[in-house]
Amino acid sequence: MTPAGIFSIDLAEAAQKLRDKDEPFAFATIVRTVGSTAAKPGSKALLSSDGTILQGWLGGGCTRGAVKRAALQTLQNGKPQLVSVAPEEFLLEKGVTAGEEVDGTRFARNGCPSRGTVDIFIEPCLPSPQLVVMGASPVAQALRKLAPQFHWSVTQDPQQDKTSQECFVVIATQGYGDLDALKAALTAKTAYVAFVGSSKKYASLAGKLTNAGFGQFCIDRVRAPAGLNLGAVTPEEISLSILAQLVLERRALLKKNDA
Repeated sequence: MTPAGIFSIDLAEAAQKLRDKDEPFAFATIVRTVGSTAAKPGSKALLSSDGTILQGWLGGGCTRGAVKRAALQTLQNGKPQLVSVAPEEFLLEKGVTAGEEVDGTRFARNGCPSRGTVDIFIEPCLPSPQLVVMGASPVAQALRKLAPQFHWSVTQDPQQDKTSQECFVVIATQGYGDLDALKAALTAKTAYVAFVGSSKKYASLAGKLTNAGFGQFCIDRVRAPAGLNLGAVTPEEISLSILAQLVLERRALLKKNDA
């Protein structure tokens, strides 16, 4: 039986525990080997957010440093990565240096006596972004139904935010506790806050936020009205316009973090 077969159940259980805790992790799979290597194609490992191997096996210490560096990078930018750990003479022959990326493959030096080459594919498993939908309005209900189809983790309380997640808040109270919801959203640590209502209505609420001690920077963070201008009329259409804006904002944030 291959190492992949031996560890498949353990890997699945370990991955599920991390998913249940909304913790990021990565899978590493050996896809190709050349020469003498301890691990063979198909060997797998699960790595924690700090690059530590929690479960599985990738051979000896020759690949450990390169795998850890690649795991940290892929968990930061959310992009899979192919790493080739090869002996110095192979890198010289190919005309690349350790740490360089060529045609989608990042190269690392194998300093072990075995002098083998190991290609490892590393895939990030990140928690779903958190969407806090505040309110019981028809728009709030429609958004709660639609968002999970686009892999958002939907909650109703911004205080449930975990610092390891992206947190986006949409306030769809529509006349029922608007000010309290805004205060809660602006107090919590969030990446984005939007208010379902006209700009005129939010301007009135902004004055009350100022009187409550909120600074202008916080007040200006709120997108009002929420959603892209699609000419939406029904609660379902409005929720679609809001989700479209959320996707746009999240992708822009990911691109910024990757820069």
